[in-house]
Amino acid sequence: MLTYVLAGFALSMDAFAVSVSSGICVPGLSLAYAARTAFAFGLFQFAMPLLGYAAGSAFAPFIASWDHWLAFGLLAVVGGKMIADSFKAGNEASCSDEDRRRLDVRDVRVLIVLSVATSIDALAVGVSYSVIRAPIWIAASIIGAITFALCLVGCEFGKRIGSRLERWAELAGGIVLVGIGLKIIFEHLLA
Repeated sequence: MLTYVLAGFALSMDAFAVSVSSGICVPGLSLAYAARTAFAFGLFQFAMPLLGYAAGSAFAPFIASWDHWLAFGLLAVVGGKMIADSFKAGNEASCSDEDRRRLDVRDVRVLIVLSVATSIDALAVGVSYSVIRAPIWIAASIIGAITFALCLVGCEFGKRIGSRLERWAELAGGIVLVGIGLKIIFEHLLA
């Protein structure tokens, strides 16, 4: 269960960072829009692991002998990308007009695009969960709930504290995903 909670926090970091950014860049973002944003991000973070799990389960008989390496590889790539992204420049608290348009979650189209973009990692994790036969409904529910809560807080944080938190959230999320991948490998090697 702790693994799913940690994965929930790790996977929600992209959505959290976008929520913080929206709070920074969208003037007057109301609590109602913050709640709608959190709901959309949570819903997509819930649904994507289910889709990944279904796809992974379809291929399970063909990859059984090396499935643990696949799970590790997917988690390491996603986590490594998050770690690398955390070191890229661009976490300034000032927002251009283009930033305001790209992050204006009051626009339903923007909200859907951002929801999909921040949940692609969860799709890959869903494939990994199919490999280890994790209880996907529990895992997806935890991931979705944590994402909802963090994104609601993220929008409010963004309005108040700026972008200081974004970089560290993404770094922590990446480290957790790589750690979960390593745990899968060690459990397989020690079994």
